[in-house]
Amino acid sequence: MPWVRLVDNVRMPSLLLIAASRGLGLAMADEFLKKHWNVVGTVRAGSNQTKLHALADQHPGQLEIATLDITEPAQIAALRQRLSGRAFQMLFVNAGISNNPEETIGEVTTEEFVRVMITNALSPMRVVESLQDLVTADGLIGVMSSGQGSVTNNVNGMREVYRGSKAALNQFMRSFAARQANTPRAMVLMAPGWVRTDLGGPDARLTIEESVPNLVNVLLNKQGNPGLEYLDYLGRTVPW
Repeated sequence: MPWVRLVDNVRMPSLLLIAASRGLGLAMADEFLKKHWNVVGTVRAGSNQTKLHALADQHPGQLEIATLDITEPAQIAALRQRLSGRAFQMLFVNAGISNNPEETIGEVTTEEFVRVMITNALSPMRVVESLQDLVTADGLIGVMSSGQGSVTNNVNGMREVYRGSKAALNQFMRSFAARQANTPRAMVLMAPGWVRTDLGGPDARLTIEESVPNLVNVLLNKQGNPGLEYLDYLGRTVPW
């Protein structure tokens, strides 16, 4: 059943956040809650007591948890059905995996290549395509990319499969945006910086606290500005 929370009798905007159980997604959920947004955050099945569940206990009526594995099209369809009739001011897809960063494209197995590409490029776009009509006409659709998806900035190599998956994601999102050239919606590919998470590793340059609050502000500032941009967590344009 649709629900809405009010602050001072004003309807709070709503965010549908895909992959919010930990890391950047969890921090994003927390930040949007602090900014008085309603949040629907997804976790994979079997995630009974994640940190997102603990966050939901702290924000009753403001944070709702749904189940989704983005690599399973049937689960995407089920989520779309569950949310039928709802309207969100923002859809943000935060999902991704990495592989051995030293593994070159000539060394990676077919199975590992397919695993990374499906999770990082194909599945996020399936989510966008399937859930886009839940976003208001003047809302925002965002996807978590990476600065490593920039072809222009790749002067050092390394992380070849991961880089390729994010570059593919960027290209697919550009195609999606091109098909909707006249839409008033804002669209964005976000590069969060190299952040100390399970994905980024312990040697990453940024803490979550240094990245996510800025990233959220970039998303909020992007609202109402139609078209697709590729931005970093400080709002700077990343070259394609």
